[in-house]
This record gives sequence, C-alpha cells and structure tokens, in this order.
Amino acid sequence: MKKDEVPQDLGALGKLTKEVCYATDEQGKYTTALSNGWEVKTNALDVTWENIQHKVEAAKAKVLNNEASPILFFMEKNIMDINILSSYTGFFKWQIKRHLKPAVFNKLSPKKINKYAEVFNVTVDELKSMEAYGQ
Repeated sequence: MKKDEVPQDLGALGKLTKEVCYATDEQGKYTTALSNGWEVKTNALDVTWENIQHKVEAAKAKVLNNEASPILFFMEKNIMDINILSSYTGFFKWQIKRHLKPAVFNKLSPKKINKYAEVFNVTVDELKSMEAYGQ
C-alpha cells in the first residue's frame, strides 16, 4: 500500500499510541508510516477478545459446577494453555492435567498451590476462593 493510503481508522489504542506500518513512498521504495488503526484489524481483535471472554466464562462455570479446578479458570483468564503453564510452573503437562481435577487440586501441597498462585499473580486465598471469580 502507498504511504498516503495507510489506514487512519481510530483503533482500540488509537488515542494512546500509533502503529508502525510498512508502505511504499513516491519512488516505490518501502518505508514506514504511522497509523491510528485499521477498522478491519480492530474488528478482528474485538472478535478475538470476545472469544477469550467466552472461554473464561465457560471455565468459571466448570469451576463453580465442580467439574474443574480453579487452575482452568486462571489459565483461560491469563490466556495460557497447558504447555505454557508447564513452562512457567515447571510441572509436567500430565501433572497439570491431573491438577485440573477438583479432587486432586484440593489435595495439592502448599508448595504446589503457592507455585500456581505465583504464576497467576494472585494470592493462595484468591486462587482457592470464589472471591477471585467475582462471586
């Protein structure tokens, strides 16, 4: 796209910052240009955040129905999967899968619970209690 055609639609961060884009100048050479945002990109991001919010709500429902441990909720809330959580905690993936079960989670050692709380940046009480879920 040409430098003078770089979209200037006000995006989600348009009032705070500008995005650097590559465009061609008058001689056809690549250069950078600042953009306030692009409506298509903003719409795509809105859909993505909506999807994340649905996953968080579904995880919350599973925790409240005792179908999953609070780890599932915080994984979704922090946009993590088992691989990422494994790398942050040092736990094996199969261990985390076990810890997602409420009965197993309730028997975890304080050291393991503290590790999860540290990774999710919450207190142990917030990790265990329904206060962390807005209840």
